[in-house]
Amino acid sequence: MKKLVTTSGVARKFLLPFLFIITPFFVSCSNDDSWSDQNTIIESQPGAKQGLYILNEGNYQQNNSSLSYFDFDTADFFKDYFTKTNPNQGGLGDTGNDLKIYKDKMYAVINNSNYVEVMDAKTAKHIGKITVPNCRYITFDGDYAFVSSYASDTLNGPGYVAKIDINNGTIVNEVSVGRNPEEMTIVNNKLYVANSGGYYFPDYDTTVSVIDLNSFTKIYDIEVGKNLHRIRKDKNNHIWVTSRGDYGNFKPLVAVIDPSTDEIINKLDIAISDLTFYNEKIYFYGSEYTSGKTLTNYGIINVDTQKIISSELIKDGTKSEIMAPYGIIADPKDGSFFIADAMDFVSDGKIYYFSKNGNLKWWKSTGISPGHFAIVIK
Repeated sequence: MKKLVTTSGVARKFLLPFLFIITPFFVSCSNDDSWSDQNTIIESQPGAKQGLYILNEGNYQQNNSSLSYFDFDTADFFKDYFTKTNPNQGGLGDTGNDLKIYKDKMYAVINNSNYVEVMDAKTAKHIGKITVPNCRYITFDGDYAFVSSYASDTLNGPGYVAKIDINNGTIVNEVSVGRNPEEMTIVNNKLYVANSGGYYFPDYDTTVSVIDLNSFTKIYDIEVGKNLHRIRKDKNNHIWVTSRGDYGNFKPLVAVIDPSTDEIINKLDIAISDLTFYNEKIYFYGSEYTSGKTLTNYGIINVDTQKIISSELIKDGTKSEIMAPYGIIADPKDGSFFIADAMDFVSDGKIYYFSKNGNLKWWKSTGISPGHFAIVIK
């Protein structure tokens, strides 16, 4: 196994010294102090233009990640928007794994290229790159970004989270967490990190690491379940964590953590592969791998009761056409939602757009393995 070794305390800056440019704040701000972990910038403005960015992961080691863009006002769809906007950049990189908008910038985590691509959120114009080995996911608080990384100094060792000053792109601190850390969320000045241990079947990690943001040190780990992935906060600041199980004896589950005590207050014995919030609801889909087959379900959860209230997120029969659901996001304005379909993970995928009532509005062909969304108001 090839290891990516990091050295704590060594600041890593943008790959090119002139790339980071301070630009005016063209779009509204989105802070992690808002009630949910949506990849969105939302502001009510008369005549505001809204767009949807889609990060297509591409094929591993093929350097063909791409960024698509849909304009809500004109209905124009641009399949390879990053290349169109940045013809001299040579593409987005290898294996896009996360996409977030924060303040006036958009951040694409490009896992196998070992960097975070920084763009203008309004135009998708390239600003710079931040080197983070084996980077996975990104979240934000104040003037800092936090990026999870699989990189470790030892075989089967812990991963880490890098703390980055977004004003200059410098890594200012690092903290060790569990093995193969994935998504993160921030509540009550604490950073919660879902650890998967995904490289080490069947010896998966089972913990959420809790980081104090003032000292940037790990306080403790919370035992949750095997092979964790998603971690999101709802409008009540409760934290939802998904466990994928071990694809055998340990089934998938979803745990709910109360951040005031850091105790698990509920567990649901369901598979959730991805989820998105709309008001008091969670839209989700879940793929469970058992007996050599993949079973996929769609549904809606009420965040107040923490119970499934519907198993029919999609109501017009379209779900039978979706081969491999790979991402979901709700439009917080009206509850309509998008689902990414990676199909065969080799050829171009699709984006499906549904009304709040679960009826298909349209679908578009996009890049390879679409899986990550960001909604922007221009």
